Amino acid sequence: MNDEREQAASPWKRRFTLLFLIAVALPLLVGLILLKRFSGDVPVDYASPTEHFKYGSTGGEHEMGFPYWIWRALPEVCPQYLPGKGYQSLGMVYEKNPDGSERDVPVGTSKRRFQGIDRVFVNCAVCHVSTVRTGADQPPTIVLGMPAATFNMKGFEEFFFRCAADPKFSKEYILPEIARQGGDLDLLDRYLVYPIAIAIMRDRVLALAGRFDWVFKQHEWGPGRVDTFNSAKVIFNFPMAHLDPAEFDAPADFPSIWRQRQRKEPKEMQLHWDGNNTTVEERNKSAAFGTGTTPPTIDIERIKRVEAWILDAAPPDFAAFFPVDRSLAAQGAPIYKEYCAACHGASGSDFSGEYVGTVEPLAKIGTDRRRLDSYTYTLAVNQATLYAGYPWRFTHFQKTHGYANMPLDGLWLRAPYLHNGSVPSLRDLLEPAANRPPSFYRGNDVYDPVKVGFVSDQPEANGKKLFRLDTTLPGNGNGGHEGKAYGTELSAAEKTALVEFLKTF
Repeated sequence: MNDEREQAASPWKRRFTLLFLIAVALPLLVGLILLKRFSGDVPVDYASPTEHFKYGSTGGEHEMGFPYWIWRALPEVCPQYLPGKGYQSLGMVYEKNPDGSERDVPVGTSKRRFQGIDRVFVNCAVCHVSTVRTGADQPPTIVLGMPAATFNMKGFEEFFFRCAADPKFSKEYILPEIARQGGDLDLLDRYLVYPIAIAIMRDRVLALAGRFDWVFKQHEWGPGRVDTFNSAKVIFNFPMAHLDPAEFDAPADFPSIWRQRQRKEPKEMQLHWDGNNTTVEERNKSAAFGTGTTPPTIDIERIKRVEAWILDAAPPDFAAFFPVDRSLAAQGAPIYKEYCAACHGASGSDFSGEYVGTVEPLAKIGTDRRRLDSYTYTLAVNQATLYAGYPWRFTHFQKTHGYANMPLDGLWLRAPYLHNGSVPSLRDLLEPAANRPPSFYRGNDVYDPVKVGFVSDQPEANGKKLFRLDTTLPGNGNGGHEGKAYGTELSAAEKTALVEFLKTF
């Protein structure tokens, strides 16, 4: 009798087991697989501090990251919105692999596996790495920490905004281009992940384009420059269309980032072009917003690695690229001491000087005021709310009345000069404003060792058209930093000697 009951119950047990597997175990297994696939957050890390600086994450991939293969495909999908071939045409720097092939992403970009997809976005190096050539027929040398003199930030932003608005920003065009480039997407990526990612990225970029509509209405910045703090106003939802027009057209050169320890010890210097902050760490976290980070997504530990490296990073010597007339430089040393040292330091490595790192009143320095006016008291107040509730909340931002006296480490690589890059060479800067070039070309990496600046009288370099900067346009003024106190009344011989001494910085 029991055997008969067990035999009758056996099919029901099998059915229940099968039902359990189908209804519970299988979905649970699929769920665990999908959870593992889509819940990771793993940046690509580098043991070398310099490799980390070039390619390490700051956290921007979380919110702003492009899926890797979309990043790779877009220059081929929307080539009409670029000035030439690929991201290189925007002045981004590519390194070679050991086999001589080009690296898949440029210096200044990082990778992170997040939510089941490899993502790419920019990091600190995109604004602080460039190249130098000793002649038009010579190979480029990549220099870490110098201003990104060839990178066109405005063109970079506009490329993505215009491409997102193009009908080709769709799976029908992007997926075939990914396949053409060898992107071996699995079935899940090809038919689910990337089609959804393309749609999401299109919507997000178009939303950003609406908020950054003011960028299209500005004069061209050209390579090596950015309108820094107007972008920050977007974070705080400023009504950009209703701001004072005097706040716009405020391009400033990317700065160099060497020797940061000396900017905080033994005294804290006033940082940024207008000296609006005295804390290196706050300045760094503020800059990280330009790499797509937000308070919840910023990767503090990896930014600390960058901070540690730039504390003592040093610029390369001019003499490693070009000869220096030591005798002539010695003649220029006392001239520098008399006219420049109090504001800019005793040398390129000794920042001692009464006014070094302090703000020079605009009425005295007389340089273009647009960058100063773009940073408003209202913005400073809003910045104090960033990181509220975090130990690293901003507390040092302030509105100032002029521009900061900068140390001159690596001065030769910081051309063009003045905060807005409106004077092409040191030799030109020692002339009264009326005698400085009213226009010149930016974006060349071929160096002029005589005038100390990049070659600026050629409209093309390496087959690429360069940007013509017109100093009569708003924000581009090349006046100021002139008169007896600034050396513009020195004799020609004295100026030549002074420039030779500055090559040693």
